[in-house]
Amino acid sequence: MCSVFKVSRSGYYAWQKSYDKRLERRKRREDLEQKIRRIFLGSRRLYGSPKVTAALRTRGVVVSEKRVARLMQVMGLKSRTVKKYKATTNSKHNLPVHDNTLNRKFIPEAPNQAWVTDITYCPTNEGWLYLASVMDLYSRKIVGFHMSDRMTKDLVIKALDRAYAQRRPGAGLLHHSDRGSQYASHEYQKKMKQYKMEGSMSRKGNCYDNACIESFHSVLKKELIYLTKFRTREDAKKQIFEYITCFYNGERIHSTIGYLSPNSYERAFSNPA
Repeated sequence: MCSVFKVSRSGYYAWQKSYDKRLERRKRREDLEQKIRRIFLGSRRLYGSPKVTAALRTRGVVVSEKRVARLMQVMGLKSRTVKKYKATTNSKHNLPVHDNTLNRKFIPEAPNQAWVTDITYCPTNEGWLYLASVMDLYSRKIVGFHMSDRMTKDLVIKALDRAYAQRRPGAGLLHHSDRGSQYASHEYQKKMKQYKMEGSMSRKGNCYDNACIESFHSVLKKELIYLTKFRTREDAKKQIFEYITCFYNGERIHSTIGYLSPNSYERAFSNPA
């Protein structure tokens, strides 16, 4: 064959070796693209290149974020999150408030040492739906939440009741919130005392003091609420419930906890290797 095409044996074998390498590189790239697509779609088309890269590495695939970003761009895989903002806090009241005992110490050593809580909103064709959430700072898990068409103290009390019923923390848990009238209300403070919780509140006008729960609500809005047209409040409740309990707590990886989901991070605490 070499004589027919007038090429040397060494030239043919060099070409064959180069061809095999190109073929192998193409197969590796196609395999990587398949893994990227699977992770991206599994995230509900929400993950950008940093989280996709982290998810690949947990699967034993060593690849740079720059390459993942380039391949995602070529494949047309773009995170579908959007940004909006609406204030929900009313701190103009004369109720007593707690000092900022938490003081931005957002990394406790174990579950049920520090909880943070806040209120957010969801627009529907029937009007606003309000959500109060309680987060365990150790794992970033949402341990309790409640939804209502009114932003009242009952909304936040029911969220706290559900968190306590699910977790049964011991005395001395640090409970942090903003200075909103719902959290400063006598009824809410009485409930905290009943559960033997220590109170902490953000400083006036300082959103960073409660950054972790506000970050969760921002993620919820970007990844679900602003991407969905809710016909009724009931529709919104069902999808928010599923997002929090199934996706956020159970599947969504978080950079602060080593790119694990909150549930996985707590299991690792309970069952150390």
